[in-house]
Amino acid sequence: MKQVLYHCGMKRISVIGFLSSFLLVAISLHSCISSNQSFVDVTGYDFTMPDKILVLPDTLREISGLTFLDNQTIACVQDENGIVFTYNLEKNEIDHQFVFHGNGDYEGLTNIGDTLYILQSDGVLFQIAGFSAGNCASISYQTNIPSGNNEGLCYDAANHQLLIACKGKLGKGSEFKDKRAVFAFDIEKHTLSPEPVIEFDLQEIKQFCTDHRIDLPVRSKKNGSIEEPVIKFRPSAIAIHPETGKLFVLSAADHMFFIFSRDGKIEHAELLDPALFNKAEGISFMNNADLLISNEGQEGKPKLLLFQYSR
Repeated sequence: MKQVLYHCGMKRISVIGFLSSFLLVAISLHSCISSNQSFVDVTGYDFTMPDKILVLPDTLREISGLTFLDNQTIACVQDENGIVFTYNLEKNEIDHQFVFHGNGDYEGLTNIGDTLYILQSDGVLFQIAGFSAGNCASISYQTNIPSGNNEGLCYDAANHQLLIACKGKLGKGSEFKDKRAVFAFDIEKHTLSPEPVIEFDLQEIKQFCTDHRIDLPVRSKKNGSIEEPVIKFRPSAIAIHPETGKLFVLSAADHMFFIFSRDGKIEHAELLDPALFNKAEGISFMNNADLLISNEGQEGKPKLLLFQYSR
């Protein structure tokens, strides 16, 4: 009898333990789902689950910028060659390609109607008007942007101007250490704004991440007594949401995504899965606010991710 009671007790303990473990897993899973859902509520996109993944050809292995043209076509560049590619999303293949300049370091691409703009990392802008009619002749503009390393480019329709995001610092010295900036390029006058139209403060971004419990990597200070979060915040791509007007920013170096108000106030930060976003270098919105993000193929095939907008 004791033996039976003993075994029954063991079974009971086992069931209780199982239920406890199950509840812990369920709570943890619910917490993850709830957290992810809260992200979707803020961003409108679930960056953990693309709605479509297109594997791009090796020709676009170093895809560095893209822009949406129509319901089935994007234009894109890859960072070493002065070639524009038009890519068919339905057929998942390159439609056309044309040379607009020699080899360089091309990082950003956007369009205004039938005119393409390509950003070189040193700040030189190339303009190609009437590209859909077969024109591949480009005009270049020296923007004289103070940063020597620039990757983000998008069209600001509300102000009819281009925005250029500096990947690097604006100068040497401690006053530039924690600052990043976005400048405006006047489309009519072909001139750069004398001052940034948006400024980012790395310390404010770090504090936001700390306050919202975003698990950034940490490092110890030189005395070894204090650990601080590490974030590089080197914008690799920018785009303005067509409905909210918010500025979406990718930082490939951090595997992170951010949303800012138009005055540069951070509103959202999110870690991205490195396996899915190995090097996110391009971002563009479709007309219906669905989002396209391109990844270079450093550790595999280049890919294009589609995320549907959840209103």
